[in-house]
Amino acid sequence: MPAAPGRAAALVVLAGVVAALQVGKLPPALPALQADLGISLVQSGFLLSMVQLAGMLLAILVGLAADGAGLKRSMVAGLSLLALASALGGAASSPWMLLSLRAVEGLGFLLTALPAPALIRRLVPPAQLPGMLGVWSTYMPLGTSLALLAGPFVIPTWGWPLWWELFAVVSAAMAFAVHRVIPADPPVERGPTGSSLLQRLGDTLGHRGPWLVALMFCVYSAQWLAVVGFLPSIYTEAGVAGALLGVLTAGAAGVNMLGNLASGRLLQRGWAPTQLLLTGFGCMALGSALAFGSATEGHPWWRYAGVLLFSSVGGLVPGTLFSLAVRLAPGERQVATTVGWAQQLSALGQFFGPPLLAWVAARSGGWQFTPWVTGACCLAGAALAWWTGRELQRRSGR
Repeated sequence: MPAAPGRAAALVVLAGVVAALQVGKLPPALPALQADLGISLVQSGFLLSMVQLAGMLLAILVGLAADGAGLKRSMVAGLSLLALASALGGAASSPWMLLSLRAVEGLGFLLTALPAPALIRRLVPPAQLPGMLGVWSTYMPLGTSLALLAGPFVIPTWGWPLWWELFAVVSAAMAFAVHRVIPADPPVERGPTGSSLLQRLGDTLGHRGPWLVALMFCVYSAQWLAVVGFLPSIYTEAGVAGALLGVLTAGAAGVNMLGNLASGRLLQRGWAPTQLLLTGFGCMALGSALAFGSATEGHPWWRYAGVLLFSSVGGLVPGTLFSLAVRLAPGERQVATTVGWAQQLSALGQFFGPPLLAWVAARSGGWQFTPWVTGACCLAGAALAWWTGRELQRRSGR
């Protein structure tokens, strides 16, 4: 039975959280997988990023399909695929089988997450849209932090295979809830050439705005997943384990929501998107320098404060970018396609970010060169933010 718009939009956010759980379930399981399956550090990096393979290759096509076939139908299909892949992943007996199923989970993640901003736009009044998109942008850090918090309690007792099966059940339950609660998709328009897949693709990629949003997502997500994804391994190497490991890593991911939520509120209060983006990228660079630089060596709490700064204020970036994706889409029919293109380049960053950071750490014998990797990403993000400000001024005629 369809729910009230507010409840339906909240369920869309919750479905995104369930999809993000599938991304976040891996980091706390890495030590167990390394012990059981003999996975190396670089293979661990690819396991972290493999869920992004489908996004890197197919996101804009999935966005096109979601725009044309129906947003609700896409989300139900994605959650069902996540349930199936996670159920099979619990029986994986080799790194390659697990890698393959992580790629399948990536497709399910796309089908779930890409329609969400356009679906929220359909469900809530225009005045509430920036705030609700800020709430939506919390789906990734919330799902990731919940998995990071629960993993150290569940995996040592029950094992990583049951951890995978648990998320299969959760995804299947959410697919059923979305099917029952979210209002049905409107009838698909047929006939006009302008609504064809190729036309929508050309309309999206032929405009500068979707490219700017997508490239900023790329340089943001590459560094965020690399740093947060390896925190359990970094802290395990440092002798941190059990509940403290779960709390520290979940806290680092969870504070990202503060920036996500703040971005929506600040945009509603008249802050310029460029201000928020420059603040976010600047604090990510500073936080990474505190967390991994030589100046804080031997001061673990200063280093953790740097991680918190990196993730929390950095959360302004995705919250702002989701709002810009809706704002800079060429038209109503290109919103999911624009989000798909942003997700595709975001996935590209997440695919290469963790293996690159792992390679740098393996070559240097530690994590001390991490600020060079993240600093380069932040510098590129700041340049793109400035360019986006110019684009917004051009569109407003100033």
